Amino acid sequence: MATDNNRFQAIISHCKEYGFIFQSSEIYDGLSAVYDYGQWGSELKKNIKDYWWKSMTQLHENIVGIDAAIFMHPTTWKASGHVDNFSDPMIDNKDSKKRYRVDHLIEGYVDELEKAGKKAEGDALIASMDQLLAANDFDGLKKLIEDNKIKCGVSGTVNWTDVRQFNLMFSTQLGSVAEDASEIYLRPETAQGIFVNFLNVQKTGRMKIPFGIAQIGKAFRNEIVARQFIFRMREFEQMEMQFFIRPGSQKEWYEYWKEARMKWHMTLGIPADKYRFHDHVKLAHYADAACDIEFDFPIGFKEVEGIHSRTDYDLSRHQEFSKKKMQYFDPEINQNYIPYVIETSIGLDRTVLMVLSNAYEEQDLSTPEKPDSRVVLKFIPKLAPIKLAILPLTKKDGLPEIARQIMDECKTSFKCFYEEKDAIGKRYRRQDAIGTPFCVTVDHQTKEDQTVTIRYRDTMQQERIHINKIKELVEKQIL
Repeated sequence: MATDNNRFQAIISHCKEYGFIFQSSEIYDGLSAVYDYGQWGSELKKNIKDYWWKSMTQLHENIVGIDAAIFMHPTTWKASGHVDNFSDPMIDNKDSKKRYRVDHLIEGYVDELEKAGKKAEGDALIASMDQLLAANDFDGLKKLIEDNKIKCGVSGTVNWTDVRQFNLMFSTQLGSVAEDASEIYLRPETAQGIFVNFLNVQKTGRMKIPFGIAQIGKAFRNEIVARQFIFRMREFEQMEMQFFIRPGSQKEWYEYWKEARMKWHMTLGIPADKYRFHDHVKLAHYADAACDIEFDFPIGFKEVEGIHSRTDYDLSRHQEFSKKKMQYFDPEINQNYIPYVIETSIGLDRTVLMVLSNAYEEQDLSTPEKPDSRVVLKFIPKLAPIKLAILPLTKKDGLPEIARQIMDECKTSFKCFYEEKDAIGKRYRRQDAIGTPFCVTVDHQTKEDQTVTIRYRDTMQQERIHINKIKELVEKQIL
């Protein structure tokens, strides 16, 4: 797993400097593994959301969307298995009192091995870890850590406790009086909101199997070792779709959605060799097949999206715990059954990081006469926070008025940005740094012939076009 920590740190710094992502509560020294999206980060995030939502609900006649509440009846999480099974193996260092997720501790050590040129040794260690995790062999995991002398990053010692499970759900109290309050959970995933509404949607929408229900929403996990910027956070957003199918057809639909989701990723302007499928060694308690779509981040190949064949586990469990029938009558085969489910679940924050990682580029534009460089974010236009920057060459001679007319003409159709301060070269560089694909400069010639200079971010090429063509040109690129 090749990593480029310098590039990763550069992306993190760029995100803060240019208004994409800030540490949450930064004026109070921040809150670990919680982040706020700034003015351009929130635009980028919304554009990704809208693109996914359209691809799922608008372009599929048999998929509809819902927006379920974050709070759910606590029995939901008993039925789903989260109360009993939603935990990770943890280990504590006795000297530093620092707690680690076992897989993260070992993966961190493997990263160090690879930096030292010991890739084969690292691969073997990961393979051993996967086998032990699949077997829930906690004694074996502790022995693996001790045999390899994996140290605590704080104390530098190998004085470890036994490995044990730690539940990742946040709990809170529902009720106005503490004594009468009942314990409920912040949802650790959005899927259960879909499952408990299966019959509501199916009946009111008169949906016929196969059909899907999509949702975008917040989820919360009490990650003990949350790290790697927005890759792993305690509060994050998921884009999930549960596809309900006839039992026995799950293999066919699993393959279908694997291919369909990879095709979607290919439309983000990211090269195919940056992606790979990773089949799960250890299946979740509900799955009969599962894989991840992994992206080659600067921190190595990591999961962005999961495709899971969940069988009828979820609906069967909710039927058992709620005593409400979760069955579907299939008129084609004249039979009642509990549907099977194929899930596609993509992390929105991870997708933001993926798009940023792929778009970030440092360019040396120096010539023998003049040193020069730029940082550019090469987003595809449909995802770019700003589509068009409108820049009057000067603040006088009627140029701002013409620029404002262009702004008024375009801003109802797509996100525009107006700026008249600083030299035009500096303004171009700022737009490059936030990924704006098109800049239009209004100059004195504009007054004579109604043409402007349009500059293309990726090539920095410029051409004259008529004012009337600006909106059409940008709209063609963002549809």
